[in-house]
Amino acid sequence: MSTSKKKGLGRGLTALFGDQKEEVQKKEKTNHNRLRANISDLSPNKYQPRVHFDEEKLIELANSIRKNGIIQPIAVREDKVDPGRYEIIAGERRWLAAQKAGLHEVPIIILDLDDNETLEVAIVENIQRDDLNVIEEARGYQRLSEEFGYDHEKIAKFMSKSRSHISNTLRLLTLPKDVIGLIEEGNLTAGQARPLIGLPSATNIAEEIVAKNLSARSVELLVRSKKGPQKSGQIRIDSNILSEQNKIQESLGMNVNIQNKKNNSGKITILYKDLEQFELVSNLLKRN
Repeated sequence: MSTSKKKGLGRGLTALFGDQKEEVQKKEKTNHNRLRANISDLSPNKYQPRVHFDEEKLIELANSIRKNGIIQPIAVREDKVDPGRYEIIAGERRWLAAQKAGLHEVPIIILDLDDNETLEVAIVENIQRDDLNVIEEARGYQRLSEEFGYDHEKIAKFMSKSRSHISNTLRLLTLPKDVIGLIEEGNLTAGQARPLIGLPSATNIAEEIVAKNLSARSVELLVRSKKGPQKSGQIRIDSNILSEQNKIQESLGMNVNIQNKKNNSGKITILYKDLEQFELVSNLLKRN
């Protein structure tokens, strides 16, 4: 991947499309049809990280398109296997809504991107959407990590998010599949699910949370009670200590356990899973 294109992605999709303006203008002079395409000549992005498209919101968008048209063109690249067709890079939701609106043509902008760049743009375009559910967001971060070698710090800078947000969001993917399904369906929030991470009884507790419609705060207390009595010489964590424990976990993006004894002595345990997290804790502890 070239350095110049990487900078375009780092500045965001608007900047990326802007970098292509001169090339698109050249194509416009030689082939005006390149700026509009038959809706049937577009194919979905095979790298699309988004799984769920809300049907009700698609209908709302289709009604808006019927009234106002498509304001922002759909970003595509030419299909090298089937000339004359295009693969959608960003804007599949608009393309689906345009079909519902009965359009035969849609405005397009043609980008010259390879497979890796197409995947990266598709992930970023979807992560930046407000209505992306937290599991789809987490899977987007996971793909940036696994397929592009991004560490949590780089993802955080790239997406303008805090490092703890990236780490905490990714940790949701370690939950059992049925618990993840509850989150995707909107029956369980990230705040309710996060305390269940690492628990062998996560599924049963998740079902209880949904059945009783427990708040995130109530979930924390429920999880604490499910863990049973603590070791001799210790007392159950009171609400203030539990609150501090959760704040530390949110800040670090790691599992933290505070054990407080009757005489208010105790220990704080931070569980790290790789060298990157170890170095983060080490650097924080060595600060003056």
